[in-house]
Amino acid sequence: MSEPAQLRHIAIEGPIGAGKTSLAQRLGRHLGAQLLLEQPEANPFLERFYRDRKRFALSTQLCFLLQRAAQMAELGQLDLFQGQVITDFLLDKDALFARLTLSDEELKLYQTIHAHIAPSAPPPDLVIYLQASSETLAARVARRANPIEAGITESYLRALAESYAGFFHHYDAAPVLIVNSEHLNPTSRDEDLQLLLERIQAMRGRREYFNVGS
Repeated sequence: MSEPAQLRHIAIEGPIGAGKTSLAQRLGRHLGAQLLLEQPEANPFLERFYRDRKRFALSTQLCFLLQRAAQMAELGQLDLFQGQVITDFLLDKDALFARLTLSDEELKLYQTIHAHIAPSAPPPDLVIYLQASSETLAARVARRANPIEAGITESYLRALAESYAGFFHHYDAAPVLIVNSEHLNPTSRDEDLQLLLERIQAMRGRREYFNVGS
């Protein structure tokens, strides 16, 4: 694996509360990279979805699809040979949420719309997949006290974490570094950030694991 600063596009993924946006921002500052971040606050259905998932799942998913399609188009306009880009999402993961939240009929409709508007985008040079237990995810979500997330339950986070694990079990479009974030805090601890950067540089395979004990 190249040095982190030489990777043109790094995508950071993981369930809600895993720390993907915070890590993207920290890496962006450290590497001097451009950031392309999800904008959950711009989705008018998201708060209602967390309170009533069955009713608002489709509208929430379609809004995110349109948002990510626009961001992928923006990514396509960036000169990745002249600068580095870090994102806190993969377009591919839309299918993960769709299968988790939509009814069979809604899923068919969503897949039809997705096939027509989702842009084709080159895979990132590296995906950092952040893992944590549902208990840890729930504690982090509660700690940040975002009003939009007030309706998130631990059972939903557990199902989401399991869906992410299944998704990345089969994902092979890009190299993946699977990081246990239970005891690693690269957003606040410089030594942990350095450990992560060294682990990225030491990667030799397309799927590797990074686990730091308590």
